[in-house]
Amino acid sequence: MIRFSAEIYKVDVNWCVDVPDEITARMPKEKGYIRIKGKINGFDFRKSLVPVKGAPYRLFVNLIMMKGGKTAVGSVAHFEIEQDTEIVKKQEYPMHPVLADYLQQNGLEENFNLLTPARKRDILSYLHRLKNEEVLLRNTNDVIVQLKRGIRDVRIPVNRKKFDF
Repeated sequence: MIRFSAEIYKVDVNWCVDVPDEITARMPKEKGYIRIKGKINGFDFRKSLVPVKGAPYRLFVNLIMMKGGKTAVGSVAHFEIEQDTEIVKKQEYPMHPVLADYLQQNGLEENFNLLTPARKRDILSYLHRLKNEEVLLRNTNDVIVQLKRGIRDVRIPVNRKKFDF
């Protein structure tokens, strides 16, 4: 555990502290971020340190951390942190049969497969949670319309005014 103290300050509507460069310099980064676990005034938390251009990494302090650590904006809090090496496995969802049928009927399987893994996961996750058949069909159709239009940033639920549905 690495220990440091820092004053909590506000950036826009967010509370945060700067983490000293000598601490973050020796921690491996993942897409620029540093996943950590630690304590604020003895209260456990898990977060990611966020890179800031031309400034030290920033640790955003949420309300749960503030209350648990019995601290406030303008106060100096005591932190103990270490790299969080635990692998976070993202929930995988199977292809919904309705979406699979729509993709196949419209010859859009390849278009769907060209979406980023995160975008596909978001779509499959959203469709998986739907309980109403009518809503499922409407949202699946929205995916098909966006794929037909060549949209690579497919979103559901869709802003119907933006896409003129």
